[in-house]
Amino acid sequence: MKQLLAALAAGALFGFGLGLSQMIDPTKVTNFLDLLGSWDPSLAFVMAGGLLVNALLTPLILKQKRPLLAEFFRLPTKAEIDKRLVIGGVVFGVGWGLAGYCPGPMITSLSFADSDILTVVMAFVVGTFAARWVLHRSS
Repeated sequence: MKQLLAALAAGALFGFGLGLSQMIDPTKVTNFLDLLGSWDPSLAFVMAGGLLVNALLTPLILKQKRPLLAEFFRLPTKAEIDKRLVIGGVVFGVGWGLAGYCPGPMITSLSFADSDILTVVMAFVVGTFAARWVLHRSS
């Protein structure tokens, strides 16, 4: 139960931060990505703030013997950059640039429940299942 409450609190804080920073506004996001047009650099401060908190707290957290609400730390073991990672990053970036949403803000934006966000979420779900299908068939 503690893990679920911690996840709920973290998700609520994350969603609140996305809303407060306007990262759930696709126009704000696409303006941030439009370096040669109506560039809006304000989201760089949001990202820098997240990176700063992560850079400061992650080493302190990993110095602990174990996490507060788990038996052990679950850290990625893969360290190399391969073709699949690069292609996935490019596809993710193109989708983010076209739609103005990445998954966190997209889920937060569901609170608007308009046709635009529902279309983006459906495309996200279809794309996720299509990727799983392709990866399953290729392995």
